[in-house]
Amino acid sequence: METHLPHQRETIAAIASAAGPGARGIVRVSGPDVPRLLEQIVDVESVGDDPFGRRPWMTRGKLLCRIDGHQHQLPVAISLWPTRRSYTGEPLAELHLPGSPPLLQAALNTVLEAGANFAQPGEFTLRAFLSGRIDLVQAEAVLGVIDADGTAELSQALEQLAGGISHRLRAVREEILLHLADLEAGLDFVDEDIEFVDRSALIARLSSAQELIAQLLAQSVDRMQTTGRRRVILAGLPNAGKSTLFNALTGSQVALVSGQVGTTRDYLTRPCEWEDVSLDLIDTAGWDRQVDPLSEEASRMRADQYRRADLIVWCRAADLSPQEQEIDRERFDECAREGGLVLTVQTKCDCFAGGPRDDEIAVSGITGAGLERLRREIVLALKNDGRPGELLGATAARCRHALTQASDAAGRAHELAELGGGDELIAVELREVLDALGEVVGAVYTDDILDRIFTRFCIGK
Repeated sequence: METHLPHQRETIAAIASAAGPGARGIVRVSGPDVPRLLEQIVDVESVGDDPFGRRPWMTRGKLLCRIDGHQHQLPVAISLWPTRRSYTGEPLAELHLPGSPPLLQAALNTVLEAGANFAQPGEFTLRAFLSGRIDLVQAEAVLGVIDADGTAELSQALEQLAGGISHRLRAVREEILLHLADLEAGLDFVDEDIEFVDRSALIARLSSAQELIAQLLAQSVDRMQTTGRRRVILAGLPNAGKSTLFNALTGSQVALVSGQVGTTRDYLTRPCEWEDVSLDLIDTAGWDRQVDPLSEEASRMRADQYRRADLIVWCRAADLSPQEQEIDRERFDECAREGGLVLTVQTKCDCFAGGPRDDEIAVSGITGAGLERLRREIVLALKNDGRPGELLGATAARCRHALTQASDAAGRAHELAELGGGDELIAVELREVLDALGEVVGAVYTDDILDRIFTRFCIGK
């Protein structure tokens, strides 16, 4: 895809509504020739003395198009944004018609014959970015909204699209830029006793920037997956009933179930849709050094699984012996340290007459007891995990390297400022912070970065 600014001189058009029939379909047109095209192909009802002036308007009219060699007048609702105050930052129009695919294609053909070019995937959103209407973080959120599997993912994408993270990053960049300007101005007066920058204020600003960058970097590490689905891991000692519970929760028999310790050796994953939450349920091998001595690599892989999990469901069998209970407590404590959110369940409740502890949910994969409550608790835990500003997976994957650079440079600048380092050295580090954060929001970009982002869009978006 051509991503240079001169490309915006062309007027583009595409069907912007979902594929297939529907009550309404949309043909979107964007570019400098939009008013001329509308005058050429549409008879509109009265919208004042200057229908293609500077004010947005919406009206009804007739679209003149040809279908099977015959001229027709299709009823159409027209929305026009005639100035740069549109989504794409240029004149933009939407033609709303009955959602019949042949009618929409005929309408699009009419617009193309009038002089528009067929839009490439993501080109409308690309123009919104190139014109400064949105930044790259928000552009990726547009795709997140389109691809959302449930309301939780939709809410996350909408929050990123609204600019919550972008506003904070832009504010940090603006503060650092002001300090950098003062530092570099002061370099011209190094022989005079003039302090252009208050070191204590600079240190405080850098601490605030480091905190935000560290938060986003941690999210980018945790959310390197691009599916947007939440990861829920079943963990516990061998023979804790994890595989039986996995089969019961997923309604499948993909996990091998046996009374022999160590039957499950690999990870099994099954996608689930519970209420409005999309998640991947993962069955893991039992954790017991006496049965499966852990090499350093195996230990690292297990810790990585736990760190990447959105929720760990620790399965504690109801029939544990006192010795096994002690081992279970040790492993649980290690699991809690490695992972984040942990929910404990008492499995095999059909084998034990006693009740669970107050902080546990009693379940049985055999009888189905407690399964619905467990599903509700998992959904509730995922919804209330306190991460409203989390980066989308695609954004996290793109930004991880830049955020790492920004974090390292901010740390060096902070250390120099505290140790009384020279202004010229601090200025070098601040410039690296600005460049790295600029890459995150798109103030600094290359054509290949834009291609990787926008070619994943569908046509018409």
